[in-house]
Amino acid sequence: MAILLLAETSNGALAPATAKALTAASQIGGPVHILVVGPGLDGAAASAAKLSGVEKVLYAADASLDHMLAEPVAALILGLAPSYDVILAPSTSATKNVLPRVAALLDVAQVSDIIKVVSPDTFERPIYAGNAVQTVRARDARKVVTVRTTAFAAAPEGGSAPVEAIGSAANPGVSSFKSEELAKSERPELTSARIIISGGRALGSAENFQKVLDPVATKLNAAIGASRAAVDAGYAPNDLQVGQTGKAVAPELYVAVGISGAIQHLAGMKDSKIIVAINKDEEAPIFQVADFGLVADLFQAIPELDAELAKLGK
Repeated sequence: MAILLLAETSNGALAPATAKALTAASQIGGPVHILVVGPGLDGAAASAAKLSGVEKVLYAADASLDHMLAEPVAALILGLAPSYDVILAPSTSATKNVLPRVAALLDVAQVSDIIKVVSPDTFERPIYAGNAVQTVRARDARKVVTVRTTAFAAAPEGGSAPVEAIGSAANPGVSSFKSEELAKSERPELTSARIIISGGRALGSAENFQKVLDPVATKLNAAIGASRAAVDAGYAPNDLQVGQTGKAVAPELYVAVGISGAIQHLAGMKDSKIIVAINKDEEAPIFQVADFGLVADLFQAIPELDAELAKLGK
């Protein structure tokens, strides 16, 4: 069962999500080829070739594939599809734009956000904001699958696959890239951070959000996240949102500050290894998933935590 894995890249480098999706692909079984698309990604292609379990890397560097526009990338994959039984990708903003189009053009049902490979044609995926797990058997001869990468460990390096340059398909020309604004931060990227401290609506204002969370996040070298309520209230930008309609994360330590724990938020962070919740409402749902819970006023607890970390030389 040959598998084509569409790579995720970020700032010209191979994103960690690709190695995690490779683990899922390896569990399905069969030779795995990684497809890297876009100009100037020689380094990303070389990194993909070093991943253990990769048989070959296909590198399409045509300018039409820049920014992974759905139409030209889907056209490329469609041309490659006859050689593969499974077309797979990590579940990211970019691939969520591409893979559904591929599935539609192939006239197959996409299986989205898998969290477990039961067998080569059977998968588990969360539904109802993660409150239930659905087992899906894909009967299509050619399967299109996206992977929730928080559920899989990254595949290690150790491979030496060849990199094969390929051309692009005819560009349908129905969309074009206009512009982008990149958020710059010295903090770790949210979806790959080892530690995340997230704030909720209880922080009360954008000023408090920054003033309360920044010192602790700096001492812990942590990324900062936010609940949807905090984002909707204007306390934090959209790219910090954790949850069903935000980013799914699974850090080693997740600290939820003033977050009640609505199911939409839990869906994006409950796979974290250790969850610490700080909330003055002892009935808050967040305590049901927390490994450690502190019923306290965050405006008192967080400064005290900051002081203790300072004593430890953080």
